[in-house]
Amino acid sequence: MDITKLMVVGSGTMGAGIAQVAAAGGLEVVMRDVDQKFVDKGLETINKSLDRFVKKEKITEAQKAEILSNITATTSIDEAADCGLIIEAITENLDLKKELFKSLDQVCANGTIFASNTSSLPVTEMALATKRPDKFVGMHFFNPVPMMKLVEVVKGPLTGEKAAKSVWDVALRMGKEPVAAKDTPGFIFNRLIVPYLNEAAWAVYEGVGSPADIDKAMKLGGNMPIGPLALLDMIGIDVQLHVSEIFYREFGDQKFAPCPLVRSMVRAGHLGKKSGKGFFDYE
Repeated sequence: MDITKLMVVGSGTMGAGIAQVAAAGGLEVVMRDVDQKFVDKGLETINKSLDRFVKKEKITEAQKAEILSNITATTSIDEAADCGLIIEAITENLDLKKELFKSLDQVCANGTIFASNTSSLPVTEMALATKRPDKFVGMHFFNPVPMMKLVEVVKGPLTGEKAAKSVWDVALRMGKEPVAAKDTPGFIFNRLIVPYLNEAAWAVYEGVGSPADIDKAMKLGGNMPIGPLALLDMIGIDVQLHVSEIFYREFGDQKFAPCPLVRSMVRAGHLGKKSGKGFFDYE
């Protein structure tokens, strides 16, 4: 299926980024959110992002204008009716996502493909909330979307080959490098990175080393561009806790149990960069 028009549902950091790269790939994009103020903020995010690309001479002013012309914004879900693909990028809450897809199922044509940008929730469970599980695919982007090349294309046992291929082709058109992943908790990247970050928190908790020395060791010894604790602060320690709990619940394996330090930091409101304090101070 050759997709030329898509809707991105959600205009936050991820949704705006997805809308930007889709528009840059020449696709017609409708960006939808529940309130006009969110839509306006999403458009502002895209505009500022494109300004940075112009400043770095990655694109011209004319190219920026062309990208923006490919994007329309709305608060109406009805505008999904003639879109060949819907990419959901709302809050990481399974019930909210399922309700959204149920609503979209009533609006969209039978051939429309649904994709969720979830990083950890079961794609198959969302697919079963619709009448088109064969046309339901995971499409996991990485933040910041305009810079990060990876997209995980996630197939559940009910996902049809044609739907997965269409989503793969859209990812390529966006300038991404897709990988195929199975519908298991965390898919590929988070399945590996979340336990790594959790173990770094355990190392602090057990006094193996200071946060600065743990990060230095991993950067110098592992050739990592950023240490695990600085990365945790960037991602959000509450996000790490949420995903770790999903892993622990889904796998039932003690190795995925969240470090008690992570839980206590979240209780204290020490969430990383966004709160001004995490494993390091940012105030």
